[in-house]
Amino acid sequence: MEATRILAVRHGETAWNRITRIQGHTDIELNEHGRWQAERLAEALRDEPLAAVYASDLKRARETAEAVAHRRDMPVHIHMGLRERGFGRFEGHTWDELELRFPAETLAWRKRMPDFAPPGGETLLQLRERVLAAVDDLAARHPGEQVLMVVHGGVLDVLYRAATRLDIQAPRSWALPNTAVNRLLWSPEGLGLVGWADVRHLQTDSLDEQHV
Repeated sequence: MEATRILAVRHGETAWNRITRIQGHTDIELNEHGRWQAERLAEALRDEPLAAVYASDLKRARETAEAVAHRRDMPVHIHMGLRERGFGRFEGHTWDELELRFPAETLAWRKRMPDFAPPGGETLLQLRERVLAAVDDLAARHPGEQVLMVVHGGVLDVLYRAATRLDIQAPRSWALPNTAVNRLLWSPEGLGLVGWADVRHLQTDSLDEQHV
């Protein structure tokens, strides 16, 4: 089977991203800057061949994917397996608030304990299983083609670790910028890393002052 090329992109910025409030499954839409990022992404990908556009069902991912798909008159295919990690009762809180209210649980999260789940949320093991199953399913439909998947920071973390064979508890040393373009190669044997965190489309002299 031929490999599938994947453009994996984190959604544009939201108001909660800006103030580091945990989103998880909470359905937050893009803010103005996030919509600008999505349009810049669409422009950056204008010459990229895309067999399909996939996105998480959450608004912030769906809106970002729609900016790209709209220019091509393509549909956005929704897959719930591409959702962000569920953070249960952590959602809606900032890091500072969590450390004050739930210090022991927050420490377990910071240490990336694989079987720890915030009450009502998912463990890292559950997230990894869900995400890799979804990506395997979608990528296998497009041998020899390239697809766009608009997802979330936690999803991209899983994909980076899978592509580089990093342990689930290894400290993160890679960036997850909003609307950065990340390139992966999928085959039935697994994922490979081609390129990561390309944000050249966001670094332009034509930026309005409000985006600086």
